[in-house]
Amino acid sequence: MLQLSNDSSFDTAGGMETGNLRDMAELNLSRLITTAADTIAAHAEELTALDQAIGDGDHGLNMKRGFEAVRSEAEAFSAKPLPEALKAIGTKLVMTVGGASGPLFGTLFMALGKEISAAPDRANLTGAFGKAIEAVAARGKSQVGQKTMLDVLQPVHDALLQGRAPFEIADIADAAAEATVPMKALRGRASFLGDRSIGHMDAGARSTALLVRTVAKTVGESA
Repeated sequence: MLQLSNDSSFDTAGGMETGNLRDMAELNLSRLITTAADTIAAHAEELTALDQAIGDGDHGLNMKRGFEAVRSEAEAFSAKPLPEALKAIGTKLVMTVGGASGPLFGTLFMALGKEISAAPDRANLTGAFGKAIEAVAARGKSQVGQKTMLDVLQPVHDALLQGRAPFEIADIADAAAEATVPMKALRGRASFLGDRSIGHMDAGARSTALLVRTVAKTVGESA
């Protein structure tokens, strides 16, 4: 069981108050993994369609395969301390997602596991997430504004710093993914299209937003 503890707060409506996490109820990591895998599977065709427009066309299938592999070991992962669980999930994603997304999503989870504590408060969670974003940027040799998953991750981190509630963070993630539509891709296969990449949502940004909403919803319901 995962528990975010310390002096941060979730209000009675399931929203995270500005400040720290006061008394967050236990969050079942196995349930979160299952919900994330369900979400990715439900949107696999959408993610594939997005990637077919400006990428290799395999993002949905790759992400579904990776999260199904994580789901198959959900109980084993949830039995580990949180840092070790996140590292193990990241390793599994690297091994099973494939393509460019495997190393990037795997790096996100592995770096988060390296930085987070076993019972994180909001400050630790926010700091660890920031370090994980830096690791993804370094791995992908990319930055915000280049039409990648970073264009969702950074606004989510900003929202955490601002003390936003889970439902607000989910909406921010969705809006950030939508904001990649008018961008010109500067990294990855989509960058080969130049101006033709404009007008399409980045598939990695969309899958990142889906995962953020899944975590936010699960956290909110656990509060």
